[in-house]
Amino acid sequence: MAMTLSPSGKRDFDVVLILSGGNALGAFEAGVYEALHGHGLFPDWIIGASIGAINGALIAGSPVDQRIAALHAFWRPDSHGSEEQSAWIPPPIEDMRRTAAVNRTLLSGRPGIFGPLLSSLMPWSACQTSLFETDQLAATLERMVDFDLLNEGACRFTATAVDLATGDDVVFDSTSERIQAQHVRASAALPVTFPPVEVDGRWLVDGGLSANLPLDPFFAAPPPRPVLCIAVDLLPLSQPLPRTIGEAASRMQDLIFAAQSRRTIARWQAIYASRTEVSIALVRLAYAGQESEVAGKAMDFSGLTVRQRWSSGHLAASGVLARIESGALPIGAPGLNIFN
Repeated sequence: MAMTLSPSGKRDFDVVLILSGGNALGAFEAGVYEALHGHGLFPDWIIGASIGAINGALIAGSPVDQRIAALHAFWRPDSHGSEEQSAWIPPPIEDMRRTAAVNRTLLSGRPGIFGPLLSSLMPWSACQTSLFETDQLAATLERMVDFDLLNEGACRFTATAVDLATGDDVVFDSTSERIQAQHVRASAALPVTFPPVEVDGRWLVDGGLSANLPLDPFFAAPPPRPVLCIAVDLLPLSQPLPRTIGEAASRMQDLIFAAQSRRTIARWQAIYASRTEVSIALVRLAYAGQESEVAGKAMDFSGLTVRQRWSSGHLAASGVLARIESGALPIGAPGLNIFN
């Protein structure tokens, strides 16, 4: 029998939240979580890659009543002052604003996450492999995430990475080892842009290189109860044709990572085709409306853009919640049921 959301917060199913990589696009995930939080759908398990691992750590590593505040403190959607308070900006001006924000980040970095351009080379050395340093990300995580709560709390936490030397997938899970800041930082260590991170003698890089939407840890061993799995994919599979070289480069990145998600879902769909003993409602929630994004969008951390992405995520998740409450998106049906 299909299940619906309970106003009391009690439910007979688990909630699994899977968060993809996408750097500054991750504000969309914060909006998704805020909508779920408002309905009492607190995740039982969060799996993240790259910025998804960072967002997941902020959620799982904060007391329930402080999670939204933690996401706000990290993303700073109200930063950069009154010049960005306009409710509507003409598209050509908006393109210029977003492009300027990308260039500002490329030159100056994002305080609290990574340093200015070439900061990893200072003092100058040819023996470095990245353009930016991320030591300050480690400090931010140590300050903002309660790692005792993350490791021992009710919400299971998983982050993925890739071994730079062997190419092997690496999975860090709070049920099998103690997660610390360097595990999360390793999950977000996109090569060339950010430096690899050493964990237990292995040099690790961004988990998104292997699977930007880290579905495998969930499907390899789903919870025994019926599951509502919301997989937030920040890079769209379908978009308008690019008009410039910059847009073409951005679109290429979207396709590489989004195609991973499509193939992974198809593979698990085939595996689960005859498994009626499980009950999984998989909702792939994509950040689809990216018409206003520009080339280099993953480096636009400006306050106005963060607010817009956050609102888009909240709106998208609210639509999913409405479908669940109306019965259009059932939870508890046997097998693997996929919804977009």
